[in-house]
Amino acid sequence: MTSDPPLPDGSAAPSEPEAEVVELPSATRATDIALDELELVYAFIYARVGNRADAEDLTQQVALKAFPRLREGAPPSAIRGYLFATARSVLGAFWSTRLGLSTAELHEDLALAVPQGPTSDEPVERAGRILAGLSDNYRRVLELRFLHGYSLKEVAAEMRSTVGAVKVMQLRALRAAAKVDPDA
Repeated sequence: MTSDPPLPDGSAAPSEPEAEVVELPSATRATDIALDELELVYAFIYARVGNRADAEDLTQQVALKAFPRLREGAPPSAIRGYLFATARSVLGAFWSTRLGLSTAELHEDLALAVPQGPTSDEPVERAGRILAGLSDNYRRVLELRFLHGYSLKEVAAEMRSTVGAVKVMQLRALRAAAKVDPDA
């Protein structure tokens, strides 16, 4: 260890104070889950704004709003749902600022734009006839993806297959469904 050089007046230079080590609280399980989900939240936001810088800023806003309110012991699905609800709220504020509208006006416009569901059972019956014209694997992959809202990963686990194989099967199933004559 070297000693500090003496000052011009001959006195010893004061040594630097020891750095104090501060223990930070460890992240909670809920925070760990939320951090894992932030990549999906970023992708969700980026798909809606189309700008990397805005998507990064909005994802940070989601984290700042959501993390303090996470409940310890909440299931991962509830945490994911809360993050995406917060992301939708942040996106609403972003677009209202960008478009110069209040969030209430945006919500009114969205409410008007939502279709009121089928007026008859004909589209549902038609979809059923198309699905009935497909092989079991094709029908199953389309039902899981589009009727039940499963992700590719969830469909792969359900069908005991790989994500790549499910992607190919989904593409082939959609092509086969396009060729089915629902009126026959």
